[in-house]
Amino acid sequence: MGNSERSMRTPLGRVRAHGASGEGTGHFIAQRVTSIALVLLAPWFVVSVALAVRDASYLATIDWIADPINAVGVILLVAIGLYHMSIGMQEVIVDYILKPSTKMILLFLNTAFPLVLAVGAIFAVLLVNFGV
Repeated sequence: MGNSERSMRTPLGRVRAHGASGEGTGHFIAQRVTSIALVLLAPWFVVSVALAVRDASYLATIDWIADPINAVGVILLVAIGLYHMSIGMQEVIVDYILKPSTKMILLFLNTAFPLVLAVGAIFAVLLVNFGV
């Protein structure tokens, strides 16, 4: 008799938490929540900029982003958008990249690149609002 034949565990119990990454549900929910947030933030951003910055000048744009509500909105849009992108790319990398070393490098870059972009963008927004 094999070990699996003598086990008291049910078939479901034997396969539970043995999926590809073990994080599927969390990523699924995070992807949906960030999608909903982006559905709200992206149109706000486009309409707000279009109405406030009619002459498309540098000073009008700086004045728009210097408003604390707009600054918070832009920071949220950047952070949530880059996180959403990172989750989606992680799923693609985990599912379709087979070579372990390539997968590890791409997963690192998928974490580092959005983080660097987010830090730079958030720093720029805060610099406009608080100055140096």
